[in-house]
Amino acid sequence: MRPPLSIVLIITTSLLISACCNTKCKTVREVNYQSFSDYPVYEGNDLGAIVKSGKTCFKLWAPEAKEVKLRLYKTGDGDKLIQTISMVASEQGTWSYHTNENLHGVYYTYQTLYNDQWNDEVADIYARTSGVNGHRGMVVDLNKTNPKNWEDDQKPALTNINDIILYELHVRDISSHNSSGITDKGKFTGLVEEGTKSPDGLFTGLDHIKDLGVTHVHILPAFDFHSVDEAGDLDSQFNWGYDPVNYNAPEGSYASDPYNGEVRIQEFKQMVQGFHKAGIRVVMDVVYNHTGPGENSTFNQLVPDYYYRQWEDGKWSNASACGNETASDRAMMRKFMIESVAYWANEYHIDGFRFDLMGIHDIETMNQITDTLKAIDPSIFIYGEGWTATDSPLKEKDRALKAHAKQMPDLAVFSDDMRDAIKGHWSDYKEKGFVSGKKGFEESVKYGIVGSVQHPDIDYSKVNYSKEPWANTPSQAINYVSCHDNHTLYDKLHESNPNATEEQIMAMHRLANTIVLTSQGIPFLHAGVEFGRTKFGVENSYNAPDSINQIRWGLKAINHSQYVYYRNLIQMRKNHPSFRMSSTKDIQDYIKIRSDIKYDNVIAYNIAGEQLGDEWEDIFIVFNGKSKSVTYPFNGDGYKLICDGRDIDEDGLPVDITKGKKLIVPPHSAIIMVK
Repeated sequence: MRPPLSIVLIITTSLLISACCNTKCKTVREVNYQSFSDYPVYEGNDLGAIVKSGKTCFKLWAPEAKEVKLRLYKTGDGDKLIQTISMVASEQGTWSYHTNENLHGVYYTYQTLYNDQWNDEVADIYARTSGVNGHRGMVVDLNKTNPKNWEDDQKPALTNINDIILYELHVRDISSHNSSGITDKGKFTGLVEEGTKSPDGLFTGLDHIKDLGVTHVHILPAFDFHSVDEAGDLDSQFNWGYDPVNYNAPEGSYASDPYNGEVRIQEFKQMVQGFHKAGIRVVMDVVYNHTGPGENSTFNQLVPDYYYRQWEDGKWSNASACGNETASDRAMMRKFMIESVAYWANEYHIDGFRFDLMGIHDIETMNQITDTLKAIDPSIFIYGEGWTATDSPLKEKDRALKAHAKQMPDLAVFSDDMRDAIKGHWSDYKEKGFVSGKKGFEESVKYGIVGSVQHPDIDYSKVNYSKEPWANTPSQAINYVSCHDNHTLYDKLHESNPNATEEQIMAMHRLANTIVLTSQGIPFLHAGVEFGRTKFGVENSYNAPDSINQIRWGLKAINHSQYVYYRNLIQMRKNHPSFRMSSTKDIQDYIKIRSDIKYDNVIAYNIAGEQLGDEWEDIFIVFNGKSKSVTYPFNGDGYKLICDGRDIDEDGLPVDITKGKKLIVPPHSAIIMVK
């Protein structure tokens, strides 16, 4: 049953008073632009349906449309049409309609006329919320959507960008399994339920994330996307959400009522508020590089072809490998992206943005986005994938690629150099990496250790992908070994080491993220990695059911020592500035990579902690990716063992791993000694 509207709207023509009601009003526009570059650029900031001072203004940019119809509805679906209105041709290619009524709760669509044919009736690309499945936008008075005490919401403190520890999760994954103990399964509000525990009595959900110690949750796409039928059985559907429909509206399947556009806004805000209260910041995963539908998308129905790139023969390009790619270098697409992220930052208090396939966007757009967001809040963190899926008409020199990170100083990019060096190539399931004993990845791992910046101890000619440093500062490097894409770390290690024991797999697992969490840059963890999450070998689970994607909280009890190791590792990073240097010069001056290594698959280095204000005068780290122990010359006088590859204790472990003046480093392990 669809719930009734909370208010009954009786709207008549006499109440809908257009701001332009004299004989000069034009509801037909005659234009003939020669190219998209001739289209006028709208300079205002009021596109969409804006409620202000009790009045409502609709404004759409569609410069070459001959006519535009605005339709108002009582509901987000069905045939309850209130009125059809001819919009007025306005300045700089816009169409507008004004009324002296606050139309909060009214749903609306646009329809444009081109070449004497009416395009599909669609939602507004600037719609701030929508009805079920996003077919209609909803007029929203945003003041009515704030949860209790929203005005008191405070972002958790962030002293330095390099303090960030990212934790990537999907809204459904963390709560959908019965072992989560979470009531609002698969919902925004379920992410912030407090006091939830597994049948084993261990923290789950929000309390687990808080206990783990990460600083930011990175939430997979939570705007309105295409692939889940919000009117259907939501427990039988799953998608990561990388097929956008309404960029400025929260996803309805994650709300308690997908039919009421106000509810999804309020519950999204409750989610942000709950994380902030727990001391955790929130990152949105945004997908401006392509839309879910292509030719039938709202963008293409309102302004045909403009928002998408084409090859010289007119065919749509597809650098996203999803059927289309958007044209960030065109003025109004750039404007849309900038205004969209600014809206999320301002209205929803979002603390960061991760850009999917950022290499499809142009450098100038990404720099304008970061400038805009930093002006709103300098602590907002922006990062993205520095690559494309396939080729693009956008010239390579203009793309926001990893190799061009130095031209985008206020954003970070993912280090696939480090990722594939640690575990093996992402698409070759059987390839081993450094942690599982493959030779030749040592320089690539060292490259990640120093945050992808210039360092005298790195032989860049031997790095797997990048033959020169691409980061200006370590805060531009996202270090990771697994994410939602491809196998979980546990599954990848199983695929590439079929004869390894469970103990060996878990040792490799610990070593992989010990490298990540002790390296310079920003560490990134995939939710559940801290206790060996599996997707049962499914490599691409984007639309696999909950039974594959959900986190099974029983694993936390089974692998509890692994969880404790990860938690202690995170706390060690947070406690010691030696692992969080903010300048390239400090990295060059205070990290010394040892050259006296006799083995492949072994890396050793020192950090001069005293010079960085660390209570640890010197930190000595050895990573052994081999399947057997190695000995390393080391005078341990005055040092204590903090990590032996199985346990971490900052007060020192009661284990003797020395043999005379030599250090014994167990297989697939990290050793950390401190003075």
